[in-house]
Amino acid sequence: MTGQIITFIILFIVLVVILSSFVSVKQGTIVVITVFGKYRRILTPGLNFKLPFIENIYSKISIQNRSVELEFQAVTFDQANVYFKAMLLYSVLDQQEETIKNVAFKFVDERNLMQALIRTVEGSIRAFVATKRQSEVLILRRDIVEHVKEQLDVILEGWGYHLQDLQLNDITFDDVIMKSMSQVVASNNLKAAAENEGQALLITKTKAAEAEGNAIKISAQAEREAAQLRGQGIALFREEVARGMTVAAKEMAGANMDTSVILFTMWTESIKHFSENSKGNVIFLDGSTDQMQHTLKEMMALNLLHTDDVKKK
Repeated sequence: MTGQIITFIILFIVLVVILSSFVSVKQGTIVVITVFGKYRRILTPGLNFKLPFIENIYSKISIQNRSVELEFQAVTFDQANVYFKAMLLYSVLDQQEETIKNVAFKFVDERNLMQALIRTVEGSIRAFVATKRQSEVLILRRDIVEHVKEQLDVILEGWGYHLQDLQLNDITFDDVIMKSMSQVVASNNLKAAAENEGQALLITKTKAAEAEGNAIKISAQAEREAAQLRGQGIALFREEVARGMTVAAKEMAGANMDTSVILFTMWTESIKHFSENSKGNVIFLDGSTDQMQHTLKEMMALNLLHTDDVKKK
């Protein structure tokens, strides 16, 4: 009975030793093995074997991306306080043995690593912002990120880490500065609106003046053409009258009749036309025989003068 118990105990101890010799490492994790406190080797993800009671697990290092949020203050070249809210994304540089050793043994624990990492990032950003004015900070977000990456890459590689990304989610100033910035933006908007309104008014008035000038030009052109047409009409009318009088005078001369009868008829028709279209106006005419003879002589003289001009042509 006692022998069976001893055998059972030995088998149990052997089973425990065998089971403790196998280590399962999760994906995305590297296990550091030490022997009596001294680094020995690393275990990669999957099932691994270690010497029981001799090899010990020192630490488990995650090679996945890790993030941390930062909030800190910086001062610009013109003594303005700038408040940053940032998100830092970092990870283990690679899975090489030297890199894992740096990650495992450079810092006492995770808290000391985070403290050094955060203070390094804050110091790099503060040094960059201290050379810029407050008006430049908001438009230099990308430059700040690139500056921090450039400064930290070498330092973090010595620790076994790599800075994946730095996002500046929020950049603010003191309330007084933010209020003054809002006033500047509002005044610039008002200035731009006034300039646009002035340009629109200038364009409107210019177009109206151009339209009015074109209208006057078109009206003057039309009036000139109308006057020209009226003058041509009067000239044609006179020409036709003269031609008709000439023909009538020749016919009457051929019939041995006095051509003064034509002039007398035109004179009486003119008086009739005046009376019909005078619209109540009073026309005074000298109806004496002497005056009528004088008028006929003048008309005959004009007729003869016009007849001579026509023959010359």
